[in-house]
Amino acid sequence: MSVIVFVEIDNQQYKKSSLEAICYGKKIAQTMGISCIALSLDTLSDTATLGTYGADRVISLSHNAAFTSDNSAQLLADACKQLSAQIVVVSNTYTGKSLAPRLAVALDASLATNVISLPDTNGGFKVKRGVFSGKAFAYTDLSKNTKVLAITPNTFDIDNSGSSATVETLVVSAEASKISIDKSDKEMGKVPLTEAEIVVSAGRGLKGPENWNLIEELADLMGAATACSKPVSDMGWRPHAEHVGQTGITIKPNLYVAIGISGAIQHLAGVSSSKTIVAINKDPEAPFFKAADYGIVGDAFEIIPQLIHALKN
Repeated sequence: MSVIVFVEIDNQQYKKSSLEAICYGKKIAQTMGISCIALSLDTLSDTATLGTYGADRVISLSHNAAFTSDNSAQLLADACKQLSAQIVVVSNTYTGKSLAPRLAVALDASLATNVISLPDTNGGFKVKRGVFSGKAFAYTDLSKNTKVLAITPNTFDIDNSGSSATVETLVVSAEASKISIDKSDKEMGKVPLTEAEIVVSAGRGLKGPENWNLIEELADLMGAATACSKPVSDMGWRPHAEHVGQTGITIKPNLYVAIGISGAIQHLAGVSSSKTIVAINKDPEAPFFKAADYGIVGDAFEIIPQLIHALKN
């Protein structure tokens, strides 16, 4: 029996959310007295270091088909069966959200998504989950022998105090993919929103795309990712990849700074799980102030330069 953790790679490095997943899987494995195995589709130069995050074994999958959304579950299910997986942990990223339900069906497993706690194994296997866009919690008891858990990024601490592990290879197979990828465009050198610990976001209060240099400068000084509200992306001021909210990306950074965003319920649905929220708005009645931990009432074009000046000093 084992805990299997699926590890994602982006820009030739392991995602922070996957390192969180390994640490999470290790704690479950220690509680249950079983091993924690990290599965990677590719072998990087530092693959062995996944052991420092808690993996007892690191396995690189050798597969006969390109990894796509329609065959990914088959490849991983084959590996999980060969390794006698009892629990499978993935991060609730875009890939994880697509993979987890397919994998649960392939393994005839119980599934829990948006997991935000370690399981309670006293008399069952119960996990705490975020539901209704983070507005409430649910406690779900997983009854099947095999369980698939998709954990919320930026929820669990990373511990890399372990030691390197030996990298093994496991051959898995799947049917040929029905999907072909002709082109893939990725932004390089930026922290993905779902991985960012600090996010600086802005809305229509910035008045136009020509003023976004203020947001970018502030974000650079804070080591933050940039985001925006839906109207901003709809108007083409910023790319849709930066849109956070109910119909955009859901994030959970340690710090979320909202500038010139009123705080409509659709936007709050995507950011309300942030650990600390700072709202800057010249309207003292803006709904965001009710959700924020800290609020500044004032003109963004006066406040942002002062913040930039303070950070530079």
